[in-house]
Amino acid sequence: MNKWNGPRFAAALAALPVVLAMSTTVAGQDRVKRGEYLAAIMDCTGCHTPGALTGKPDMTRYLGGSEVGFALPGLGIFYPPNLTPDRETGLGTWSEAQIIAAVRKGERPDGRMLAPVMPWHSYSRLTDADARALASYLKSLKPLRHKVPDMRGPSEKPTAPYLDLVVPK
Repeated sequence: MNKWNGPRFAAALAALPVVLAMSTTVAGQDRVKRGEYLAAIMDCTGCHTPGALTGKPDMTRYLGGSEVGFALPGLGIFYPPNLTPDRETGLGTWSEAQIIAAVRKGERPDGRMLAPVMPWHSYSRLTDADARALASYLKSLKPLRHKVPDMRGPSEKPTAPYLDLVVPK
């Protein structure tokens, strides 16, 4: 009997699916941890956590979207959306690929562009692995039901507070 057909080899072979499943879980956890790190250094909280734009972030509603928007001259008022996987008010129906397209290209699943203040031009340089890690992290968050105010056009009356961005002369 050689080493490839004995009881030890059979036992090792039987354990292989368990080992592979464990390594996949560890790899998934590592990816989510990397995404958490990326969300921190990309300062997603700075815009997408309620209260952050007024200097008092409500971390119990982390990445749940802002009640304060940005008014851009000639474009309207944009409110940073809920990034949690809530199916009604967040990214819960978005695929990983759709989240990556939003982060890297500034595109929503419906083809519309994200707010011009979203720094997607910078984020477009994320590696494929980092873009997937960030999307995995956002999908791993606890869903938080929080609808942000609707975008307002340049001639529409605002329904919630906003910051005026002024173009320098």
